[in-house]
Parts: sequence; C-alpha cells; structure tokens
Amino acid sequence: MAKDAYHEMFLHIVWHTKGSANLIAPDYESGLHDIIRRRAVESGGVFVHEVNGTRNHVHLVVRVPPTLQPAEWIGRVKGGSSHDFNEAGPGRVDWQSGYGIVTFGMKDLPWVMNYVRNQKEHHLKGTVFERLERVDEADG
Repeated sequence: MAKDAYHEMFLHIVWHTKGSANLIAPDYESGLHDIIRRRAVESGGVFVHEVNGTRNHVHLVVRVPPTLQPAEWIGRVKGGSSHDFNEAGPGRVDWQSGYGIVTFGMKDLPWVMNYVRNQKEHHLKGTVFERLERVDEADG
C-alpha cells in the first residue's frame, strides 16, 4: 500500500490498570499521559488527538495510517508506556491484558475528543458512554 494514501482512520482505545487498581495518581497523571502520547507516535504516521482517563484507566484518541497493525501497535504503546513510566520512578503502573477499540469517522472526532477530555466528570456524574468504556466482550 502506498504510504501517501489518503485516509481518515480514527481509533478510540481504552485500557485499565492491572486489576483496575487506582494506580494513576493525580500528581503524575499528566506525565504518564505524555509518555503514552510519545509511545503512540513513535511508529510514525500516528496523530494523537487526546489522552486522558481516571485513576484506573486510560483513553486514547488517535488517527492512524492504513499500514498500522492495531493489536501489535497497542501492545507496544501499553508495554512501552508502563516500562518508561516505571523506569522514571514517580510511581508504578501495570496494565491489564485487555483493551477496547472503537473506530469512528471524522464527524465524530470532536465528540469523542470531548468525551475523553472530560473523563473524570463523566465518571463522577455517571454519564459514561458504555461503548467507549468497554475493554472486553464479557463487559456487555
């Protein structure tokens, strides 16, 4: 496939800490999100629109190239981000093995970004969108 192909491939990805433990402290949450953002773009052609989450999970909104292999790429982002964060030493985070991934179109990008940006508020108020919170088939 040509590298210069036009594409609008958007993904929303969510994953939890191991055992859904509250491992992501507010003091170092933004540093962890920066590490995830850096790991996400390392493979090239990926644009990160939003990273956010709560104490026990992370949401990532990205535009990806058609050459990307999602399962392999997500594994590298998750594994690399926990490794880098744990090596940096502000805390420790380990991810559970599963994740949720939803594709969406350009017209939904602003809505999905806003949803991720306001994660804490959605969880506090109980206004979560279940489709973007699921991490495995057993969830629903």
